[in-house]
Amino acid sequence: MFENLKKVDPLVFEVIRKEIYRQRSQIELIASENFAPLPVLEAASSVMTNKYAEGYPKARWYGGCSFVDEVEELAQERVKKLFGAEHANVQPHSGTQANIAVMMAILNYKDTILAMDLACGGHLSHGHPLNFSGKFYNVITYGVDKKREVIDYEQVKDLAEKHKPKLIIAGASAYPRIIDFKKFREIADSVGAYLLVDMAHFAGLVAAGIYPNPVEFAEFVTSTTHKTLRGPRGGFILCRKEFAKKIDTAVFPGGQGGPLMHIIAAKAVGFGLALKEEFKEYQRQIVKNAKAFAKALENRGYRIVSGGTDTHLFLVDLRDKDITGRDCAHILEKVNITVNKNLIPYDPYPPKITSGIRIGTPAVTTRGMKESEMEIIAELIDKTIHFFNDEEKLDRIRKDVKELLDKFPLYEEISI
Repeated sequence: MFENLKKVDPLVFEVIRKEIYRQRSQIELIASENFAPLPVLEAASSVMTNKYAEGYPKARWYGGCSFVDEVEELAQERVKKLFGAEHANVQPHSGTQANIAVMMAILNYKDTILAMDLACGGHLSHGHPLNFSGKFYNVITYGVDKKREVIDYEQVKDLAEKHKPKLIIAGASAYPRIIDFKKFREIADSVGAYLLVDMAHFAGLVAAGIYPNPVEFAEFVTSTTHKTLRGPRGGFILCRKEFAKKIDTAVFPGGQGGPLMHIIAAKAVGFGLALKEEFKEYQRQIVKNAKAFAKALENRGYRIVSGGTDTHLFLVDLRDKDITGRDCAHILEKVNITVNKNLIPYDPYPPKITSGIRIGTPAVTTRGMKESEMEIIAELIDKTIHFFNDEEKLDRIRKDVKELLDKFPLYEEISI
């Protein structure tokens, strides 16, 4: 593998070789990351990348699209079956582009959006002032209850009644609890708003039936195809049939040109794998691991935001450990444990520093780890934070990390 690349461009080959080694040799706890199965990687690196296919199946602007039509239709049908949707657009290159397409389809400039505050777990594409969504629309944000750290649905209702948004967004990138889509639907109906659910983080859990399906409640559902879904990097949109034309037009030609047909092929493979019973068991283990992991850290004196998790991720408040999220992430990377710094609700620190870290279990679960390994990793994290100035102890932790990972090899079929 990689023989042609190695000959033609040894510099790029070397970077890829180092990245493969990094993925194999680090405990990956970034909640939005995962390891795509080899069949997904194979489809993503296929000759489908050569084909321009602007438009949609049976309605392309180029000839020679009969086979890419087949693979896009496969992806559409599989994702509709997976989530029980009436219509699917599998062309968005990312979750953010999927969100942009929905907004373009139904909103006018300066229309009002009600969405979760980034500081409380929301996402950039839900109205951050530097994002398209924040620049083009009037964004009002809701948060979480300061004591319980869960969504304050009364606040959402009050804000909706006061501001009369045209669109309400549910979904988050750092919220560990199950979202009540029925309540969001009721609030949206009470003010005549559309409801968009961004399920990018928990789509795999939805597919496995262990998280409520937002398709039942929302006109529009967006998602990425990686994260818990474990497919290639990309996005998709689900919607009711009545909005199909608007959504498709908003994606192409509204915001994109030619779709990435090799990635759509990989999406089709990922959706197919997600329809299997083994995928459901995998998702159940993700949640078991997250709960066990959070509890293991809590038992070692760490405060877990909202008291735990219902999903694949949780937030750790580090304020009483005399370390910032940024410094903690940096120190953990030194011992080959990868997390990301993250704001906690009502964080006194700015986003570049933060009081917390976000931990997710999809990638370690893909490697085959279970609850007992979460206990081990929690202990390694705790030791690293306590002994971050002791190089001898850090070296021992690095060896313990390697010893653990050697039991759960990754991508053995890829030779480098």
